[in-house]
Amino acid sequence: MSQAAFKPYVSDEKNLPELTLRALVVGSLLGLVFGASSVYLALRVGLTVSASVPIAVVSITLFRVLSKYVGGRASILENTVVQTTGSAGESIAAGVAFTLPALVLLGFEMTWLRTLVLSLCGGLLGVLMMVPLRRYLIVKEHGKLTYPEGTACAEVLIAGEEKGTQASFVFKGLFVGLAYKAATAVGKLWPGIPEFHIPGLKASKVACDVSPELMGVGYIIGYRSSAIMVGGGLLSWLVLIPAISLFGNSATTALYPATTLISEMSPDEIWSRYIRYIGAGAVAAGGIINLIKALPTIWDSFRASFRDLRLTGGGGPDTRPRTERDIPISAVLGGSLGLVLFMTFLPQLQAVPGFGVSLLSALMIVVFGFFFSVVSSRITGELGSSSNPVSGMAIATLMGTCLIFVLLGWTGHAYTAAALSIGAVVCIAASNAGTTSQDLKTSYITGGTPWRQQVAIMVGVLTSVIVIGGTLQVLNRNYRQVQEARYEVALPPTADAATEVGPNGQTYRIARAGGVTGLPDGSYLVDDAGAVQYRVQEGIGSDKAPAPQATLMSLVIKGILTQQLPWGFVLLGVFTSILMEIIGVPALAFAVGMYLPLESTMPVFMGGLARKAVDWKRGSESESDAGPGVLYASGLVAGGSIMGLASSFLGAPGLEGLAKTLAFGNEALPAGIGFLVFAGVAYLIYRTALKGESPARA
Repeated sequence: MSQAAFKPYVSDEKNLPELTLRALVVGSLLGLVFGASSVYLALRVGLTVSASVPIAVVSITLFRVLSKYVGGRASILENTVVQTTGSAGESIAAGVAFTLPALVLLGFEMTWLRTLVLSLCGGLLGVLMMVPLRRYLIVKEHGKLTYPEGTACAEVLIAGEEKGTQASFVFKGLFVGLAYKAATAVGKLWPGIPEFHIPGLKASKVACDVSPELMGVGYIIGYRSSAIMVGGGLLSWLVLIPAISLFGNSATTALYPATTLISEMSPDEIWSRYIRYIGAGAVAAGGIINLIKALPTIWDSFRASFRDLRLTGGGGPDTRPRTERDIPISAVLGGSLGLVLFMTFLPQLQAVPGFGVSLLSALMIVVFGFFFSVVSSRITGELGSSSNPVSGMAIATLMGTCLIFVLLGWTGHAYTAAALSIGAVVCIAASNAGTTSQDLKTSYITGGTPWRQQVAIMVGVLTSVIVIGGTLQVLNRNYRQVQEARYEVALPPTADAATEVGPNGQTYRIARAGGVTGLPDGSYLVDDAGAVQYRVQEGIGSDKAPAPQATLMSLVIKGILTQQLPWGFVLLGVFTSILMEIIGVPALAFAVGMYLPLESTMPVFMGGLARKAVDWKRGSESESDAGPGVLYASGLVAGGSIMGLASSFLGAPGLEGLAKTLAFGNEALPAGIGFLVFAGVAYLIYRTALKGESPARA
């Protein structure tokens, strides 16, 4: 559709209620819910999905219910503000959870205040940097940049205004996700990760994390992407790990970076010591390949955006139509300058005493942030925010930052925190810039006022950063374990060290170690002489919250600044991604599958299979992003993630014993029952998707 022929749903002349207090409150509350669930999902599997469509559906329903009691039906523009405000929660959560947990893995303390200020800077920076791009990406490129998820969200809002909404699909998926996750994670009626070892193939393992939120992600991203991901996982767990076990079985010395013989390792240990480095190289290369492929788009966006900046300037009264008014460019430039000054004096960016490091950090954040905000906004317009490779942008930022640090001679362990903080703010800014552009496309179609939408997403940033930092703290604390450990290295005492009672009842000092020879990065309980007695396994990095993306970030930083990576394994992954790209397989999706444990990609693949079955049955084009199956799957993601987060507080071990008793000692029976019920959830998605058409086709 050409720009000249386009007419928004609400015309310029109409001034419907839009940026109202109730819209901001509802949007902020929904942003808190979806933000917390996205943090949990990102720590589990390293992926998030767009929350715009389910938030829009829930918003319409909530306002319809409230209107029966307090009167005053919400306008379509108020519902647009709700989804804009709420979407900030998911986008900030993705940028935060992909990067900042690496602080824990590097041996630093991840405080709530640090998470708050860095995510706040990144979130606001992403909005400000998207404002001057709106006229070009949203208006002039209308019809060329489709913004699939933003357009689908607009279709939902318009359909809800005219003929009601299909919110029941979201709520049904939500309740099924809650119930199934409660049975697994809280009641422990069956194993959460049933696994199977292939006879005759040593060290092979096929496992599936029976989590409804992961199945929902698979349905949303579709069959092809989920199949490519599980293909990478199958290569790691059915080819590479058995090959390493087979050829290393007779080795009499340990192969670096492991310290034990390969013959004594389990499949999980081989994955941890070797495969994750191959996967890290593959993911880093896949992210860079994506950026290289986008270079023509990047250049075109920069050239057009700078050319268009002059149209947004100028003094005098603003006589433009309501639907063309952005936040004034003077406010954008002033706000950006204020953020630079704020970050320059931010203690969280000062790795070592001195003004130089923090000033350079702030400048690099602005340069990398604006560059990748353009990239993120354009890619979102082409593929949607769920397919936006913001982690690849964070990796590129970290590599550039670390190389600059190396040239300046800043290679100590303290500088890893500064490099990570820069990468985190840029990742959050890029993620939120992409989401902002998607929301502005939705608003453009419905007839919203741009500056009001821009203010709304800023409000969403301000509210969501509070719960996102808290969610990280809760998961890290509740999944935490203390394990007995002995190392020959003594950690020097500090005067202000906190204390903790160890498993033996004695009080020890908590010490954090990073970059210490012979001692893995992390937290420890030490005695008065500095001798290590226990190692603290933080919740982040554990089996329940492996934080795959953050682990990758920590490996990249340490590899460049401290040169401690096994580069041979990393290069194997790099050339695997290059090979995949040569033969036409999207390298990043395949690399993510290699990097993640197979149990994380198998449920995603099952969701993709359900989507494939729906498309085959329909015999036509794939279901739209506003279809009943996608809405149901979005509910599964929200319900499973929320209950997974709640399970860190809850538990019912008595039910686990009851399940074993009813199984008459057969451990495979509960696992089989759980998997069959999980397959039944896939059938529910399939049946729901075939019930009706999406609002856009009704």
